[in-house]
Amino acid sequence: MNSIWIVAGVVSLIAIYLLTIYNGLVSAKVKISEAFSHIDVQLKRRVDLIPNLIESVKGYVKHEKEVLEKVTAARTSLMQAKSPHEKAKSDNMLTDTLKSLFAVAENYPTLKANENFIKLQDELSDTENKIAYSRQFYNSTVMDFNTKIQIFPNMIVASLLAFKAAEFFQIEEDEKKPIKVSF
Repeated sequence: MNSIWIVAGVVSLIAIYLLTIYNGLVSAKVKISEAFSHIDVQLKRRVDLIPNLIESVKGYVKHEKEVLEKVTAARTSLMQAKSPHEKAKSDNMLTDTLKSLFAVAENYPTLKANENFIKLQDELSDTENKIAYSRQFYNSTVMDFNTKIQIFPNMIVASLLAFKAAEFFQIEEDEKKPIKVSF
């Protein structure tokens, strides 16, 4: 009779331990979704700022239509992206086109002095900082989750329940190259 209680106790402890591992993995997976939604919120904020920015620039740079079209196309691409990889790629494309837009704006002193343009530029800069922080938070959360599913004994539970490694939010190779500055 005592051996039945001991076996039942050991089985219960193992079940509780496995349940704790499972709950930890599920919790980590939910944190990844939350972290990705933070990126989404900031990308949406930037996407919402861009039409206002384009409108304030339009009157000044009428013959720079190609730059405005590229910004609009990049914005649309970002709005349609779904996966972290697609969003990262579209985000990088939008960042590049915005750099081109601000480079063009440098040629228009009255535009650079326009209060609305300056305010939008500041809001966009603030949003870029929030996007960078959100990316960092997301990638840290992904790293924590990916580590959890690879360590023993979590890896046994993770493989049995089909937990897969999450995808990092990465920048393109072009963005890793150093920026050339010439005077």
